[in-house]
Amino acid sequence: MQHTILLCGGSGQRLWPLSGAIRSKMFLNLLPAPGGGTESMIGRVCRQLDQAGLGDSALFVTHKDQQALVRRYTGGGYPVIGEPHKRGTFTAAALGVLHLYAGGTAKPEDTICVAPADMFADDDFFRLFHQFTDVLAASGAELALLGTRPARPSDQYGYIVPGPDIAGAYAPVIAFEEKPTRPRAEELLRAAALWNCGVFAFRLSFMLSQLQQMGLPAELKAFADCYPGLPVLSFDKEVAERTSSAVVLRHEGEWRDLGSWAALSAELQQPVTGAGGIWGESADTAIVNELNIPLHVIGVPGIVAVASHDGILVAGKHEANAIKEIMQLNAAVPGYGESSWGSYTVLDRTAGGPQQILTIKLSILPDCELPETTCHYRKHWHIVSGYGEILRNGHYAAAHPGDFFTINPGEQHGIKAHTAMELIELRMPGEADEKPIYN
Repeated sequence: MQHTILLCGGSGQRLWPLSGAIRSKMFLNLLPAPGGGTESMIGRVCRQLDQAGLGDSALFVTHKDQQALVRRYTGGGYPVIGEPHKRGTFTAAALGVLHLYAGGTAKPEDTICVAPADMFADDDFFRLFHQFTDVLAASGAELALLGTRPARPSDQYGYIVPGPDIAGAYAPVIAFEEKPTRPRAEELLRAAALWNCGVFAFRLSFMLSQLQQMGLPAELKAFADCYPGLPVLSFDKEVAERTSSAVVLRHEGEWRDLGSWAALSAELQQPVTGAGGIWGESADTAIVNELNIPLHVIGVPGIVAVASHDGILVAGKHEANAIKEIMQLNAAVPGYGESSWGSYTVLDRTAGGPQQILTIKLSILPDCELPETTCHYRKHWHIVSGYGEILRNGHYAAAHPGDFFTINPGEQHGIKAHTAMELIELRMPGEADEKPIYN
């Protein structure tokens, strides 16, 4: 039997200000959907997994803070487990494998396919996953990968150097090269190298042996207990580049990494998303605006103009990746976040020494609940639209537009929405920190 583990990770800094630590790029609802409208990267992948007959054996692995959000964007139709800490692709893959093994879902002889959850590829790409079991058996290899023909010499991708094809189905892996210089990338193209798609397949027993060789436990609870002390471990570096027996399947169709504004803007249905417009000589310019105020570009070609509650970016499309280094040096407190129940937007922060008063808009989805929790700050809730119930210290009270509630420190409180609800929260005072406003 074959199982597919989808890894959900990344800091999202290259697509700031729309993505970040709280909202990864895979949740951005910007890609054209087949039936009209738009869909997220992770929603697109779920649809393609189901179409390829892989959905029933799929498992998503994410950081615990995004576990509820992954369930929301995958429609609740797949198992989702949370890492206690972010420790790299190898560690996340190992956690997923041990979860399947410990639960009896997978056996040592089963095939495991590990792939990123934010892939952008055609449907044939996912159908190739079904070949992994036969390829591993026929080749005797420990590891099978997917590679695709490069569209151009790029220094943003890893490369696989293959040997001659065997029976037209796969090729032995000669070498890996991670993000080479542009001249070296041109050499690799001439040598028929492939872009590494980040998809790896192996037998479950192979992962168990890898953990043993690394001195790590192969039992789920013991492995999870080790997480705080583990370094960041990459599957490419810890496994792929050290495996002497690997093969690669060649994908001839569509595959792209939408991890930059240049790549993502090329997939948008129209050049302007949100309020605003493009005017004059502004060819190859795109606007993505989440704010309720218009954003206009006049006579500036080849740029992206992106606005959200976390900030505003205006950059040349091919220079926009520099935002990652800028944000690493100038980290900002997020002003927007999502969870399983809806989203929040910070409307204002009024500083007062080490404390600040926050004004927050909460948007709660129909039939969803803001989980009951202990109030750490005095807060006021003003219901703007929709109706539901406010929970305070175990008692429910009806909540309608115009109602006003005060929650005192130490009180247990939550919200149950019967329809979509919006409310304004005034939190006063609160400690100024970088923790999410809501999880």
